[in-house]
This record gives sequence, structure tokens and C-alpha cells, in this order.
Amino acid sequence: MEEPTAAGAGLDAESAEWLQALAATGPGREAALERLHGMLVRIARREVARWGPRLRVIGPELEVLAYQAAADALIAITGKLGQLCGESRFTTWAYKFAIFEVSAKIGRHFWRHPAVPLDAEDWDRLPDRFGFDPAREAEWRDLLAALHRAVDEKLTARQRAVFVAIVLNNVPLDTLVIELASNRNAIYKTLFDARRKLRAALVANGYMGHEGLRSS
Repeated sequence: MEEPTAAGAGLDAESAEWLQALAATGPGREAALERLHGMLVRIARREVARWGPRLRVIGPELEVLAYQAAADALIAITGKLGQLCGESRFTTWAYKFAIFEVSAKIGRHFWRHPAVPLDAEDWDRLPDRFGFDPAREAEWRDLLAALHRAVDEKLTARQRAVFVAIVLNNVPLDTLVIELASNRNAIYKTLFDARRKLRAALVANGYMGHEGLRSS
């Protein structure tokens, strides 16, 4: 475990108290670890519950995912106490570890038990996902057809795979990290480049203005 250093000098009182307790030894540290673990479990439970319906997972399995994420977050936090500085409160800092661990476990679970094939393409799901107005069906059907053409014609194979997985299939980001043997930043960059190409294609063909979708 990293020893806390001057990095904690600018912390608020509550965060400094957390840091001191977790860096101590004996019963004081054990009590702080128990409190922290309880907080991480609560955060992880809320997050996995949000994904439960999408993963088709309920009950005990969700609870296992939450406890695993909390345990791993606890290990990561206690190993990086020396990195905590005054830019954020301890609880905010710890929250990020819990969310990251949940995301990673959700990604691995989805990869092992996908609700849909990662390369499936269900374009008919987009109207509901984007909240298109049923009264303007002819307009958005035309737009989706143009978007589909742009995806086929303008994107690289990797950009297409990332766009289809995330936008069409709502696949968790960390699943793609595993599937494509990549990392989060690379996936974000690929999706950003894909969206930029698609936007340019839609603008060039009159389906979007520079400020957004054209108005009828």
C-alpha cells in the first residue's frame, strides 16, 4: 500500500480523517475499512441494479457482482491512498473506483453472456432509443436509411464494429475493451471519429445542418 504523503495536505477535514484512519494500523484501520467497504457495496448495488434488466441478471447474481466490485475497489483504493489530493473529496474519489469496477465486471459478464450478438444490427431499435416522433415516421425512416448507408460506406471496419455495438446494441464499453483487446480511450476515440464521419456525411447530403438535424 502507498503511504499517504503531502498529497493529502490540501484535503477537507472529512477526507483527511478517512486518509488518516485508512493509513493507521490496528482496530482503527479495521473499522475504517469496514465503513468504506459498506459505502462501496451501496454504490455498487445501485450501479449493477441499473444494468440488471439489460444483462438479464437478477437477485443473487447481481449481489455477487456488487460485492466483487466493492472488494476490488477497496483493494485499489487502499493501494493508492498516496494519490489522493485536495482536488476532490475522498468519498467522490472512492466512488469513481466503485463505478469503474462495476463497469469492468458488467463488461466481462456481458462478454461471456451477451444478450445479443455483438455484431448484430437491429436498426429498427433506433427510433425508440432516440425518441423519434411516430408522427414523423417518413422523415426519420429516410434519415435512418441515410445513416445506414453512411455507416456502410464511410466507416472503417473497426469504426463500424464499435458504432454498431455501442449505438445499435447498447453493448457496455468494457465489453468492447475485452472483445477488441483494446482500452477505453481507444474505443472512445474510435467512436468519436465514427460519429464525426457520419455527421459529415449527413450534413453533405442535407440530412443535418451544422447545428443539428434539419427541420421539416
